[in-house]
Parts: sequence; structure tokens; C-alpha cells
Amino acid sequence: MNVLVIEDDRESAEFIGKVLSEAGHQVDIAFDGERGLELARAGSFDALVVDRMLPEKDGLTLVQEFRDAGGASPALFLTALSEVEHRVEGLRAGADDYLSKPFAPAELVARVEALGRRTPNESPVTHLRAGELEMDLLARKVSRAGQRIDLQPREFRLLEYLMRHAGQVVTRRMLLEKVWDYHFDPQTNVIDVHVSRLRGKIDKDFDEPLLHTVRGAGYRLQA
Repeated sequence: MNVLVIEDDRESAEFIGKVLSEAGHQVDIAFDGERGLELARAGSFDALVVDRMLPEKDGLTLVQEFRDAGGASPALFLTALSEVEHRVEGLRAGADDYLSKPFAPAELVARVEALGRRTPNESPVTHLRAGELEMDLLARKVSRAGQRIDLQPREFRLLEYLMRHAGQVVTRRMLLEKVWDYHFDPQTNVIDVHVSRLRGKIDKDFDEPLLHTVRGAGYRLQA
């Protein structure tokens, strides 16, 4: 992926660039909002990582102007401003995701890679597949090797998110936000319980496990 990092703190920008580069991505860096917007408009980036508080042009204005000019690259706000109203402002400005500082490097990589999977104006996906595991989103049916698997609504939503990001590490925070709509950690084992139940249904009667725990990072559905 080609990623543009727009961050005025040079130490932070270099750290973010190093994290993404070590994950195999090409990274360009801008240290102020004006230069960031110029690069975003001129380049073809798979994702933008934007700080909210930038010199010359703040992150909100940058993303708004980029969208107004027809820019389609998905954008992630990476900032210390983490209150709900800040998230809402960012999303309304045209951002696709929001990650608060401090952050885990593995989560940053996972979120950027998730953004990179999005294709502007793509047709709605109605069928997902991971190896022999299949999900029909319209009929709300799941099967593996032709064997029907019955899931509860939350299990279905959890599996859908994992399948949409098959092969990628999905963090606990991503699951809390995208599957449970929590923007905070309720300090419960709700994710562990649901992942365990889901694993029992999609892996129990099969030789090859699909749902893996990535120690210290999260989970990955891998065929």
C-alpha cells in the first residue's frame, strides 16, 4: 500500500512511518497541513493517516477540502483528541476511521490495511468466502464445506467483520467499535466469550482451524 502520513511532530511521524514500512508499506510524510493536502491531491494513495492538530492547515480542514476536491483515498485520523465529539467531527469531515493516541503499532497497521481494502464506489458485497467457509449476507446463511452453521445475530456480525478482513489481524478495539459499537473498553470478557463460541461452531468439526488468536494483538481469520 501507498500511505501518506501527515504529522507535524517529526519524531511521531518517523515512528509511524517506520511501523508502516516494516509492515511492508510505502510511506510518504508531510509535516504540515498545506503540504499534506498538496501531496494527497497530487498522489495516488491507498490511505491517509492524518493528525488533527497541524500547522498551516488543521486536519479537519485538510480532509474536508480533500473530499470537496473529489479525493477518494480513505483517511484515518490519528490524534490525542479522543472524546466522542472529536470522533464525530472527524467522521463528518470525511474521515473513515479514528484512532486515539497513544496507540498500539499493531492496531495502527491493522486499521490502515483495513482502509486499504476499500474500493471507492465498489458494488455492495453480498457473499463472503474464506477457504471453504462461506457467508451469504442476503440470506443470512453460513456454511463450511457445504455444512450449514447456525449463528446468533452477534456471532453472525462478528464473523462477517472477520471475513471482510480475512488474513488481517483484527484487534479487540476494532471489534468493540465495529461489532459492539463501543468506543470504550467495558473491561469484560464479552469478546473472548463470543470468539470462543464462534470458533466452536466454525472450527470444531473440521481438521483445519480458521479462527486464530494472535497473542498480544487480536484475532485473524485465515483460510
